[in-house]
Amino acid sequence: MTIVKLGYVAMSVELQNCSPSQTMTFKQFQAIKDREAAIRKLERIAISNLENCLRLLKHSVANDITFFRFSSRLIPLANHPELSDWKYLKSLKEPLKALSEYIQANSMRVDFHPDHFVLLNTTNKDTLNNSIKTLSMHEALLRGMGVDPEHRCVLHVGGAYEDKGKALEQFIHNWGLLPRSLQALIMLENDDTTFTLNDTLYLCEKLGIPLVFDYHHHLANFENEDDWETHWERVVGTWEHSPLPIKMHISSPRNEKEFRAHADHIDPAMFNRFLQKIKGTVPEIHCMIEAKKKDEALFKLSEDLRGMEGIKMMNQASFMLE
Repeated sequence: MTIVKLGYVAMSVELQNCSPSQTMTFKQFQAIKDREAAIRKLERIAISNLENCLRLLKHSVANDITFFRFSSRLIPLANHPELSDWKYLKSLKEPLKALSEYIQANSMRVDFHPDHFVLLNTTNKDTLNNSIKTLSMHEALLRGMGVDPEHRCVLHVGGAYEDKGKALEQFIHNWGLLPRSLQALIMLENDDTTFTLNDTLYLCEKLGIPLVFDYHHHLANFENEDDWETHWERVVGTWEHSPLPIKMHISSPRNEKEFRAHADHIDPAMFNRFLQKIKGTVPEIHCMIEAKKKDEALFKLSEDLRGMEGIKMMNQASFMLE
């Protein structure tokens, strides 16, 4: 028997005026002649984003969802070099505290997926330093929310830089330059163009990093399509020392021509094929839905799965594989 919990990414299509990613460009910041007034505006935007996050969490819990990915754009310009003196965490203390209290009270699993410019296998020192700075911001936000940062940020391996073997070894080299606290923050995901499940497993096993298996990515980028079944036990093994249940990503191709693009919703038959293969291999698995329709896609998938043989719904966002 395996318990499956569903989550969704960052935003709701059902809640109105609830974006957690409102922003301000540096050009807009510069256009405000009074720098202190510009910083206050940045803080108001960040506070609004965090308050909207709380609304999203309340919406989620009301619908039995306790697994959620935060937007990585909560704090606009947080890492801009011209704003290095901005102590944004101090001004965000109250909304972070409100999030903390709600997350703890409802035993929620929350995490981040930093943008593609966070590259840990780069040979460019500035890019690596900026990546470390961005990860440090995510760690600080999690701590401000009272969330243990361990295994809360999903990353791709990075770029191939015309030599995938060297790129993997560069990741290992750069890994040694990260503070231990940031190493503990990270999970790695197989991607849909370059680093396959086998490539990612190589790093995860060597460095002790949990692997977030992306089924759709694997179908788009594999050495052998059945590799995931052959190596599933190894994927599970990467979570052996994590305090969290194994995590995966689920999405469906938009169509055959745009196979890598995410569809609005999840193909329930495709997802169920995966579930039936992993049934009983883990006590619990958390599945992050990466679909264009966000929470609507979760609700539709839940309805589509209801009544399928071997699936017993526990609530709107959790079920058992029997």
